[in-house]
Amino acid sequence: MRQTVREFQEHAERTDFTAVVDDFGRHGARDLLERAARLADAMTPDGTPGGTVLLQTDNSWRTVAATLAVGMTGGVLALVNRHTTQAEFAAALEDIHPDVVIAEPSAVEEWQARPSVRNVRTAEALDGWTVLAGHGPRDVSRWSGGSLIGLTSGSTGRPKGVVQSESALRYACSRTADINGLRQGDAVAAIVPLSSTAAYCFGVSMALTLGGPLVLSGRWDRAEALTRMSENEVRWTMCVPTMALQMGSAAAGSRVLAGVRSLTVGGGPMDRGALARAERSLGTRILRVFGMSECLGHTSPRPDDPEEIRLGRDGRPFPGTELRAVASDGSVLGPGRTGRAEVRGPSLFLGYARDGKVEPPALTPDGFFPTGDLLTTGEDGTVTIMGREKDVIIRGGRNLDITEIERAVAAHPRVARVCVVPVPDPLLGERAAVLVVAEDGADDIGLQEITEHLDRTGLSKAKWPEYAFLVDELPQTTVGKLDRSGARRLANELHARLPAEPARQPHRQGDA
Repeated sequence: MRQTVREFQEHAERTDFTAVVDDFGRHGARDLLERAARLADAMTPDGTPGGTVLLQTDNSWRTVAATLAVGMTGGVLALVNRHTTQAEFAAALEDIHPDVVIAEPSAVEEWQARPSVRNVRTAEALDGWTVLAGHGPRDVSRWSGGSLIGLTSGSTGRPKGVVQSESALRYACSRTADINGLRQGDAVAAIVPLSSTAAYCFGVSMALTLGGPLVLSGRWDRAEALTRMSENEVRWTMCVPTMALQMGSAAAGSRVLAGVRSLTVGGGPMDRGALARAERSLGTRILRVFGMSECLGHTSPRPDDPEEIRLGRDGRPFPGTELRAVASDGSVLGPGRTGRAEVRGPSLFLGYARDGKVEPPALTPDGFFPTGDLLTTGEDGTVTIMGREKDVIIRGGRNLDITEIERAVAAHPRVARVCVVPVPDPLLGERAAVLVVAEDGADDIGLQEITEHLDRTGLSKAKWPEYAFLVDELPQTTVGKLDRSGARRLANELHARLPAEPARQPHRQGDA
């Protein structure tokens, strides 16, 4: 973070400015630098610079001040969410071996947090938070040039520490700023929890780079988010699809975000029709993008692209980034064919944190990273993510593509959000069930209406869901993404309440 923080310091020396707007009020750049300096002293009790700092990240001035402190001392910042369990925190300690832990006192007690070094000194900073800092030498070279470690869920349930370099963050921010027409001093908002690598990059790093206000919301409240962005003249933000659709509903056609140049949306299934309705209600342009913790936001359309590209595809790779679809034998597929997505470029991560150092990623011989997604490229250079390779329901030996079914259901004009999941079946192994959030709280969308819609769209009857459950909201992760594991549990609970004989009537959450 050293270069970004140095530029921020130089800007603040020339003129003080509002650097953060959060639940606590407005915070000037110089005030944040003073708090960061005090934190830096607490982090380095014997004057030893650097170190790996594990921070409880929240959507407040504290995360920005901690970033400045880590940059001042030449350290490496690792992010952890307050909702992290004790077991997950213990796994993070094993992988990261932090020299310093910073968290609120209740989290320190709950996690039994201790740095992986001896002679730990306890101090206080950031208005009452606890700083646990070890004495002795610190070696950040073990991260091979990394400056940020973000935790992301692994396939085994154990969090993975994704190690990113400062140059990767700066590349992702600069390309995003160019595409969205952002200028120095522009305000950006962060409504997704900053413990997410992408949210941190396109929130904290973006704001520090632009030298403008970072507008934060401590908890997700769609109406409050709209008000705060409008009142503080936010020009851009990134969010997940659920948030965009919820804000569109809350705006009720008011075009309250007409001053926002664009809204970048990624991290979950998206339907063009639903996004278009949200876009018109909010009064801004929505840009559907693709990215991941391992390769930060590396595709985007432009605000002046037609709707079919902005909302129906996932943009174009950033300049300098290559994204391709390959067949099972590794051969590169041409436009119009779906294959496994592979990417390489300046925002590609350095590797995973393992036992206190970087474990390089498994790349192809020519340096591409397999993302685990299915991809189709277009003749015009645009790309479309078709879903995850493993997003299938196996019904009687037949594979059903979850993404294909979701997109077809989401095109129904009365469907706001949708998630397709498998439910167990003693004969076929699995059947498809759909969880539906209706537009405007409608409570009469049933399986028959959904299948009639699918029939009109031409989706094969073999792919139609066999159960439909109306729910008030889809389960979400702590960073606001669709929680597919939670959705599967919910659907299984609702399915278990049904009569033993398969029913074909509409069901609503809570019905027996």
